Amino acid sequence: MPETLTCQAPAKLNLALSVGPPGEDGMHPICTWMIAIDLCDELTVTRLEADRLSRYAILWHEDAKRQSDIDWPITRDLAVRAHLALEQHTNRRLPVQLKLQKRIPVAGGLGGGSSDAAAMLRTVNELYDLGLSMEQLREIAAGIGSDVPFFIAGGSAVVQGFGDEIEHHDRAPQLHAVIVFPETMCPTGHVYSELDELSPGPLRADEVQSLIRLSRMSAAPPEAVFNDLTQPAIRVAPELEGHLAKLTELAERPAHVAGSGSSLFVLCDDALHAQDLAEAIEQRLDLPAVAVQPHEVCNVAAE
Repeated sequence: MPETLTCQAPAKLNLALSVGPPGEDGMHPICTWMIAIDLCDELTVTRLEADRLSRYAILWHEDAKRQSDIDWPITRDLAVRAHLALEQHTNRRLPVQLKLQKRIPVAGGLGGGSSDAAAMLRTVNELYDLGLSMEQLREIAAGIGSDVPFFIAGGSAVVQGFGDEIEHHDRAPQLHAVIVFPETMCPTGHVYSELDELSPGPLRADEVQSLIRLSRMSAAPPEAVFNDLTQPAIRVAPELEGHLAKLTELAERPAHVAGSGSSLFVLCDDALHAQDLAEAIEQRLDLPAVAVQPHEVCNVAAE
């Protein structure tokens, strides 16, 4: 077995996100088209001797576009929680040294923490040769967070229910986009509280599927993308409304809120268009931006 493995943890975009009203337990059912993109955190995990204690280091990658304080308790980090969940599931100690270098902003609506957790599950499974299937990993992932099961395989998928119903597509669609990182955060819980204040309508699963069918022959039309969390995110961070207006004007096409915010995105025609737009946003709007495309495969590699 290898001693050290590295794994990329990709961010995601929701090209369509419908959120239904909460049930008696306060949970909101969703239907969303989710695509993993090549903005990635990076995990390096080393297997330790059986009598050693696990240790974890979480820091920003030197080329991260937007950094914030890493001030949460280590046991609340989703990658660490994933490791502890694996130990509980296998009923054995699995001591590791983790170095997590983050590029995906915190509370940015891009699923960074959830992706880190899924990457940790995949990496430790291989590092210790646990032999857990993808389905078993997804079951463990569901206990960590609603987005974590999707990231076990990544790619492109329709995600429904409470994140537990996942229909993966054979391949990701054509996608070129620019992600923009305003200097603000949108904690997911706050955004959903604002959604409840706005009285969410019924789940629009048919509209999500319609956008996917429309995109099978070409890239998703920028004007067809939708997100039920846009207005709740703006209520949490009102400055997003101005950023969206400026981005729409500069790009000459709609800008969108990513997930629960605060990141924003614009769909582009091709890679060159995305790169040029990212540079224009940084120069003219003074906002960090990066061009992205689909991240096809979630894998690990030995060092």
